[in-house]
Amino acid sequence: MCGIALIVSGVRIDLSSLFADATNHSYPSPSDESETFLFSVDDIKAALRKRGPDSLGSKSISLCSHEGRILRSSPEGEEPTKLFHLKDNLVLNDSVVGKFLFVGATLQLRGVHPITQPLVDKSGNILVYNGEVFGGIEFSNDSNDAEILIESLSKCCNCLSHEHDDTCSPGRCSVPEFLSKIKGPWALIYWQESSKTLWFGRDALGRRSLLIHWPNIKDSRLMLSSVSPPYAVNESSGFGYENGPSEPGFWEELPCAVYSLSTSASKMDGNLVCEVKRHNWLDPLLQELIKWDRALVEPTTETLIEVQKTYYSEQRAHLHQEVLAVLRESVRRRTIFSGLHLVLIYFCLFCYVLQLASDWQGNSPVAVLFSGGLDSMILAALLDECLDPKYEIDLLNVSFDGPLAPDRISAKAGVNELRKISTLRRWNLVEIDAELSKLTSETKLVTSLINPSNTYMDLNIGIALWLAAGGDGWMSEQIGGNNNNYSECHRVKYKSDSRILLVGSGADEQCAGYGRHKTKYKQSSWAGLNEEMKLDMQRIWKRNLGRDDRCIADNGKEARFPFLDEDVIRLLLDVPLWEIADLRQPIGVGDKKILREVARMLHLQEAAVLPKRAIQFGSRIARESNRKNFGSNRAANQASAGSALFNPL
Repeated sequence: MCGIALIVSGVRIDLSSLFADATNHSYPSPSDESETFLFSVDDIKAALRKRGPDSLGSKSISLCSHEGRILRSSPEGEEPTKLFHLKDNLVLNDSVVGKFLFVGATLQLRGVHPITQPLVDKSGNILVYNGEVFGGIEFSNDSNDAEILIESLSKCCNCLSHEHDDTCSPGRCSVPEFLSKIKGPWALIYWQESSKTLWFGRDALGRRSLLIHWPNIKDSRLMLSSVSPPYAVNESSGFGYENGPSEPGFWEELPCAVYSLSTSASKMDGNLVCEVKRHNWLDPLLQELIKWDRALVEPTTETLIEVQKTYYSEQRAHLHQEVLAVLRESVRRRTIFSGLHLVLIYFCLFCYVLQLASDWQGNSPVAVLFSGGLDSMILAALLDECLDPKYEIDLLNVSFDGPLAPDRISAKAGVNELRKISTLRRWNLVEIDAELSKLTSETKLVTSLINPSNTYMDLNIGIALWLAAGGDGWMSEQIGGNNNNYSECHRVKYKSDSRILLVGSGADEQCAGYGRHKTKYKQSSWAGLNEEMKLDMQRIWKRNLGRDDRCIADNGKEARFPFLDEDVIRLLLDVPLWEIADLRQPIGVGDKKILREVARMLHLQEAAVLPKRAIQFGSRIARESNRKNFGSNRAANQASAGSALFNPL
């Protein structure tokens, strides 16, 4: 997990192609030296550094216009008003200068050599990147994603779309074409020197956070950042924005797309103008995922009768095997670079590789956000199949009610079931206990991490995820016996050092796991259910993934979402809706029906019948939050606490 940012100042941003009323999203003139900004570059660097603890770097360039050309500054350190053309060695002293500052903090999980972002190639291209490539482009196991990407992007043509012009070299693709090929989560900012164009965006599902501040009268800069810098909390109300960059509307979740910011000189005053354009995804398979159209939605009466029969169906069994296979491959992709390879990287960064890596046994390179429920049990069982048995697996479970929280109870039952089916593995159930009333500073931090999300539900989920990702808790250590005898044990302090965290996001949206899905089915039958699920998938980037990414990554951990793998989504869309879920049946049976069958194939018989529980309810943080902020659960329900804003305007 990395943190990336960009600050653009001194230019006029043209947003007319994005917004019908661009005046509401732009500031009419470039910023000047006298303008007072709401926060500094150091504020952003501090926020990003927690996401990328291995290295932190920055790179700035300056631009000005001269005789219709856009000229770039000399190497870093040159006076910002002295610019020269790299080819003509032309020195200028223009007063109008556009400034681009790139910041990158790196959590390195791939590659055999440490890197520092931003990456700059010999042509002057600049890249800051946060993500993982799991397919679509070729690279070797010892390669670093960012290094491969900047090399590949340097070969792209200067076109703003796939409609190439006569100046393009044969066989070259545009930047949007190339980015459309990538499978996996990503967010990036890329300066293309040859065209003086800035490219930025996030993957089509929004699995990596990228916030944007559009220029306005409060701050004329265009800014991108993985996370909002912290801010002061209104002590009188407990929450709320006093001032600063986290006030409502300052940051927005960047909609999933590829964007270009192309520079030109204004004919009226000579100022630099940067036009922002949004580009469509150009891969047909990716476009299908975005549309999220399912062919088989409405079953016939005969089909439903057939579904209700209990006898073995060879066709249905084959379907379940396909789903299991694609999920297994999704987990494998997300852990293939873990294990010893990850450990070698980790120790190399501290110059201990030769001394320590050979002796490294145990420890957990990959952890699971673990409630003991259906989704996390499937992920844990599949991770067990993909990871060498000599490595431990940390199962991170958070509770705000000690041993009495529903998720703590199911987690203990779940780890016992995992130990039965995988006796050679050491499973570490990490019990993370918390009291909401004692989390004052932590709550303030998470409030800034979830921004621009701003409901009590967002805050509750964010706190639970942040604590779970930290992995600081207790573990039951056996007293005598073998690895599977935990009848006699005592608790010891334990902190997970796993840098990769598997998370079950996307399972409920795709397989009808929420209570509102059952409500929608009762109201509008199969077609209504399908539309509700489609809505969930098309807004998951805004409601869930950016928020979750920011809360988990603040601990220097990377969240990976196997249920949101492109191939998993594609296969589940090909499955008839009535095989995905049958909400005529009771809870724990018909909801997420297909995943319950997958669990049985993994010999998880107990997990296969567990009902859905959201983390805020399973951990009991919602109950504690209701009591703290509304006085009681009853008062919270009357106030619709789940959707209530904690920073009312």
